[in-house]
Amino acid sequence: MARNRIERYANIVLTITAAALILPSWEQYEEKMVVQAAARQKATTSGTESPIPMISEQNSQATAQTTRMVIDRFNEAFNQHDTDALAALLTDDTVFEDTSPAPDGQRIEGKAAVVSFWRAWFARNADAKFEAEEMIVSGDRAVVRWVYRKLRRGQPWHLRGVDVFTVRDGKVAAKLAYVKG
Repeated sequence: MARNRIERYANIVLTITAAALILPSWEQYEEKMVVQAAARQKATTSGTESPIPMISEQNSQATAQTTRMVIDRFNEAFNQHDTDALAALLTDDTVFEDTSPAPDGQRIEGKAAVVSFWRAWFARNADAKFEAEEMIVSGDRAVVRWVYRKLRRGQPWHLRGVDVFTVRDGKVAAKLAYVKG
């Protein structure tokens, strides 16, 4: 029972930390709220409220939808170990931060280097699968909470973590990975 409570607490902390990485600062949030309030007031001065959302809200929603779609495609290609499909989803200047070696992992820059790293990783981890447990999207940023599963010494094994993604022009510009313990 204590283990379940600790795991729930750890998941909450991980989710809050992930959200803090992608959400705008409080000042940016307040500024956005002031701008939206002013636009609503302007739209209602004639006595009728406009049913059309503000352009910036539409753009933000469209960006978030694109980000979610790109990350879903990325995760599907990753689980199929399809480096060609992954390459098509990466910017030329993409950055990947691996979780190892401890304590900070390694940073790999550029599409060719990242694809080469994953090609070798897939060869060493042929049975590896990532299950996305939750995705939090804000504009062009996303945090994916995941479980990585594989066999280790013939026994089922897993590891939990998060990826912090940045999407630019419909492609992954950064994937920064973090793990528990």
